[in-house]
Amino acid sequence: MCTVYFSLLFSSNIEDLTACTLGPNMCSHYVDLSSNPQSLGKRSSHVRPVPSSSAAHAPLHKIHIDFDNTQEAYRSKGNMELLRSLLVFNLCTIDLLVDKNKELMDLSKKFLGQKMFEWIMKMTFYGQFVAGEDHNSIKPLIQKNQAFGVGAVLDYSVEEDLTKEEAEKKEMDEFCSVAYLREGLVVDHRENKYKPHRRFGDRRGGVISARTYFYADEAKCDNQMETFINCIKASGGASTDGFSAIKMTALGRPQFLLQFSEVLVKWRQFFNFLAAQQGKSDMNVLEQKLELEQLKENLTELGVGEKNDVENWFTGETLGSSGTIDLLDWNSLINDTTKISNLLMVPNLETGHLEPLLCKFTAEEERQMKRMLQRVDVLAKHALENEVRLMVDAEQTYFQPAISRLTLEMQRKFNREKPVIFNTYQCYLKEAYTNVTVDVELSRREGWYFGAKLVRGAYMYQERDRAKEIGYEDPINPDYEATNRMYHKCLEYVLEEIEQSRKANVMVASHNEDSVKFTLEKMNEMGLSPTENKVYFGQLLGMCDQISFPLGQAGFPVYKYVPYGPVNEVIPYLSRRALENRGFMKGSQRERSLLWKELKRRLMAGQVFYNPVY
Repeated sequence: MCTVYFSLLFSSNIEDLTACTLGPNMCSHYVDLSSNPQSLGKRSSHVRPVPSSSAAHAPLHKIHIDFDNTQEAYRSKGNMELLRSLLVFNLCTIDLLVDKNKELMDLSKKFLGQKMFEWIMKMTFYGQFVAGEDHNSIKPLIQKNQAFGVGAVLDYSVEEDLTKEEAEKKEMDEFCSVAYLREGLVVDHRENKYKPHRRFGDRRGGVISARTYFYADEAKCDNQMETFINCIKASGGASTDGFSAIKMTALGRPQFLLQFSEVLVKWRQFFNFLAAQQGKSDMNVLEQKLELEQLKENLTELGVGEKNDVENWFTGETLGSSGTIDLLDWNSLINDTTKISNLLMVPNLETGHLEPLLCKFTAEEERQMKRMLQRVDVLAKHALENEVRLMVDAEQTYFQPAISRLTLEMQRKFNREKPVIFNTYQCYLKEAYTNVTVDVELSRREGWYFGAKLVRGAYMYQERDRAKEIGYEDPINPDYEATNRMYHKCLEYVLEEIEQSRKANVMVASHNEDSVKFTLEKMNEMGLSPTENKVYFGQLLGMCDQISFPLGQAGFPVYKYVPYGPVNEVIPYLSRRALENRGFMKGSQRERSLLWKELKRRLMAGQVFYNPVY
């Protein structure tokens, strides 16, 4: 990546859904809640919150949702739908069926014929997890869910059905076509994490709850952008409170994200190196303020730039005006790396010198890079024009620094008057809380609206296997409980920001009932009303209805991820849902027991032919 990269990157200002969202039909009811749990933790000392305005927004009553009330939870479901859910969830606990699900579906199609296969699928897995084949066929389900307070995140769930070998070949061919491998030249000082490895060429490996895009050509990226645009427009036409979501790897060569990620990580490491030189390595990341004059001397001594060049880096309007430089100031310097090199440069921590990470890109590769950034910018503009909020999904850690940085650039441009762009934070990562706090502080400092979607994460097994095999630190929290604590810590921090400034929004994208209850308790403590539309909830279609529908009927903004597409073409998606539900259903009997409870209640009440009225 050369000079053009950074000038394009920052002049363009460009979590697993290809989505458009239809806003729920809201109602409100409040009942008393007696519990008042203690906070998991407070903000670190560096935060200087805006004076609270929560009193003006506090609801009249505290909110309590009874997730054990099956009559309310399943009011939108007929008896046949409940029986189908029970059948599918029980099938998902049978290892043989789940492990061989694709082979069994192919075999069934062969022996039963296409029509019978489609009928059986629509009566079972397809009917449970997919809304229909096209925009028209999904309308009844969307309208019914809206009537019960639940919006829809539409996703055209057609996926490439590649074999493992085909996926590996596509990925490795793509890596080998990029400049740093051209003519057999491999730059040895690249970190292993950011190098291609054939064993992990199929990025779907170990990933069951997120879609994976493989680069084919620029035309395919344009088609995927058009799919995103159609979802944004559909959302805007159906609701004034819509969401849409995009995946960066669908919009261009993933390798550009990989290379930019390494640059960002190495510049962050260089800051840590300089902080250690000033004896500040033990401080909280946002409390590390480097003395400007000493920093200039250190950079000059290390040969990073000539004295005049180093002086010019800190001549911005406010940069270094306090006599110190913190991490946010340092991150902004990457805009100006083009002033000191014609190549993409990174600091060598052993020498302190800048050195080229890659060879120069060809003119065609630079054009491809420009088109990727333009596609992102186009989507953001469509979201703004259609009054739709755009969520940028998180991906693997070797892509994520670049994805987050590009998302921040979009937020700086489009979140000036309201939160339009949302970044996704994976709370199974050790660095999740640091990432959230740094980005919130940046939004506060620059005066734009912070938007976040919090998820636990979709790539844990793949990330751990790759780290162990290649030889770098495992980026994942040590266990599930540590991830839960991280999720709640990040969530509480964002909720406190909402309480203090009303300039942040958060999507609690979780099937974890404890996390939803934690959110409700904190909202009660902080006086956050659901009618403010600052806190949203999200679950997948066909899962956790006992969470989604009570929330929607109580007036909370809640959304179902609603996939659609022809039966044959959504089989890869259905395969992933079966795999995901195996772990989910084996780990908890709760959803199945609630379904049985409601069926028994209806039979005892004589509601044998119950159908929802709306």
